[in-house]
Parts: sequence; structure tokens; C-alpha cells
Amino acid sequence: MSPHQNPIRFTGAHGTQLSARLDLPEGPPRAYALFAHCFSCSKDVLAAVRLSSALRSHGIALLRFDFTGLGNSQGDFSNTNFSSNLEDLRRAADYLRREHQAPQILIGHSLGGAAVLSVAGEIPEVRAVATINAPSDVAHVTHLFGETLETIKSQGTAEVSLAGRTFHIQRQFIEDLDNHQVLDKVAQLRRPLMIFHSPQDPVVSVEHAARIYKAAKHPKSFVSLDRVDHMLTRPEDANYVAAMLTAWAARFLDPQQPAVEKGDVLSAENGAGDYAQTVQVGPHRLTADEPEAKGGNDLGPSPYELVMAGLGACSSITLRMYAQRKQWPLEHVAVRVHHDEVDDPQAAPGTRPRKMDRFQREILLEGDLDAEQRKRLLQIADRCPVHRMLRSGALIESRLREAPSGAGTDAGEEDPGA
Repeated sequence: MSPHQNPIRFTGAHGTQLSARLDLPEGPPRAYALFAHCFSCSKDVLAAVRLSSALRSHGIALLRFDFTGLGNSQGDFSNTNFSSNLEDLRRAADYLRREHQAPQILIGHSLGGAAVLSVAGEIPEVRAVATINAPSDVAHVTHLFGETLETIKSQGTAEVSLAGRTFHIQRQFIEDLDNHQVLDKVAQLRRPLMIFHSPQDPVVSVEHAARIYKAAKHPKSFVSLDRVDHMLTRPEDANYVAAMLTAWAARFLDPQQPAVEKGDVLSAENGAGDYAQTVQVGPHRLTADEPEAKGGNDLGPSPYELVMAGLGACSSITLRMYAQRKQWPLEHVAVRVHHDEVDDPQAAPGTRPRKMDRFQREILLEGDLDAEQRKRLLQIADRCPVHRMLRSGALIESRLREAPSGAGTDAGEEDPGA
């Protein structure tokens, strides 16, 4: 169970309780996002779960919920339609506004993408909108009904099998689709828009993305998800979308507050892999991981590599400061660090030497420096604070911190749908 995934409920369009989950990052969120899932899916569809984990690693809290009659939400799905979905989405935004902070980002997958495009203009706090494999018209969903579409129209209701589950679809659902013109809403959106779409998507063709892009006003962006399936079933695809989305949306968000106190560094699992971590340093974030050879996904530098980076950066900065103070013509510094293990050269004769870490630095100094200046700068590199810390050792004290109260997450489920 993760204390950062909190199950909640709020009232939906039909007065029933909707099931939702708010996925919180370590530290104060830099922004809140709201996710709308695909038709016949749920908040726990793999695309949503993986995208949420990746967004958390970037400091963004995500509210994902089940539309009325789906997943763990109450209500009768057969009485819902696209209009009620939009109202559910508005109610979700109201919940965030009331209990936490209004969503600055709306994200919609497949038909959920059409939903966020339709409602974004009504939520004044929204700063950015993103769609993933979304249709440009909601009537596109009827292709899932196949031959039963005519039965629905003629008899008023029919059972439709989607992803191995049976849904009752009524005529009012079909008729309601005609009341929504997504492209008209896109033309009036006046919000930054990011369109993610796979050119190989067999469920919603990439032509839909082209129509959305053409209708939208700037700023707008399109990212082609080459070789990505409709449901984003591979973790690396969800991570890629999240990284691109957060990098793009960051410029439109409210100024970010540091997630940890100045001088502290916070490392926490981010769910992107067995060992992947989000490292937060003030307002800065990066990902750490183990290489594939050690069971990781190589999503970022390893802990040892971060230590090497600290040594290299500290060495370079120290040399720059010294050269500036001396007004020496140092034009450029680069430090390459290599790490390995060697036998302790100070081991007593006849004893089995212990292994110790060795860091080797290769320092490049560019500029019109004489031999004495270069020799002196090499000596100064040994005075960098990180170098001295590694040489002398450090006192490390540990204590347990109480986790905030909360509950775990349901297992993700694969649920293809438009």
C-alpha cells in the first residue's frame, strides 16, 4: 500500500458516488492534473496507472476517477451518455478545487480526450490540456458497437460486448452524441494544447489528431507516438508521454514551490520501475535508477553515478572559482570521472586486502595557461569539498519518519476501448 495513493469518493452527475484516486508525489505537488479515461475503461486502466506513476515522479498530483456506472463508481452505465461524462468531469474538477487545488492540467485518453477538450474551457484554472489517441468527434465511439448499432437505433437498447464485458447501450446515448461538436470546442479552447497520437493506432486513426490540430489555436503541439499501441500498455511509453507532457506544460503552470527544504535532498520510489527514484533538490527533479544489468530499467543515473557527477561538478566549479579569483585565462573546464574497486594499497603485508572504491578524475583545462598554472589547478581540484568528503569519510545518521495515513491502490487492469 502506498500512502501517496488515496482512494476518495465524490458525487457525480446522477447524484451517485464516484470512485476516484488521488496520486500524490513526495512533497508538495507542483500542480494538480485531472485524468479522463477511455470509453468502457476505468481509472485503473494500465495507461492511467502508469501515466500517474510517471507524473508523480515529476511532482504532479493526478486525480483519476471512474465515470458513472464504470469501475467502482455507483450508478447505471446504461443511463449515462457523453453529457453525463462531461458533468462527472466538472464534478471532479470541483472536488479538486474544494479539497486541494483546482486542476491546472487536463489529460484525456481516447474518448476521455474528447471529454477534456469539451470541458476545458469551462474550468478557468486550467493552464494546459493534453490528449492521448483521442477522436475528433464523439460519434466515433459507435464503431465499437458493430452490427448492434442498428439494433440500438431501432429497438432503443441492446447489449454490446466490449473488452470481454457486456454493456447495455440505449438509444439516448447515441442521440446525445449528436449534441457535441468537439472541433467547435477545440476552436474556442484558447488553452495550450498537446496532442499525443500513435500513427499506427487501429482504434482511433491519426487523422483524428490532424483534425484536432488544425482546429486548435496556438500554442499547440503534436507528438507522434511511433509504434505505441492505443492503450499505452508498455511502461516506457507512459513514461515518455509523462516526461514530454510535464516538460511542455511546466512553462504554463503556476510558479513551482520547492518540494523539500533548502539544503535537503529527497529520494523516493516513483513507481516507474523496481528501483527507479525521483530525486528532488529544491525545485529541481531528476530520476535515478539502476542499470538493466542490475535489475533496473536504466531510467536515470545510478546512485554511484550521481556521486561521480557530484565529484566531477564540484571539481569543475572549484577550478572555475579559483581561476576567476586569480584572473587566470581558463576558458573551459571538463572533468571525466571513472569509478571502480581496487585492493587497499595500505593493507598490512600478508593479509587479505579489503576492497575499496577508487575514483579517477581526468581534467581538461582549456585556455592560455602555463605549466605552473596547470599544475596548481590540478592541486586545487583536490580541495573541492566533495573530494575532501570522500577522502575523509562522513558521519551518516538515520532515523525513521512516520508515513502519512492513507491506503493503497487497486491493481491496474487492461481495458481496451475508445
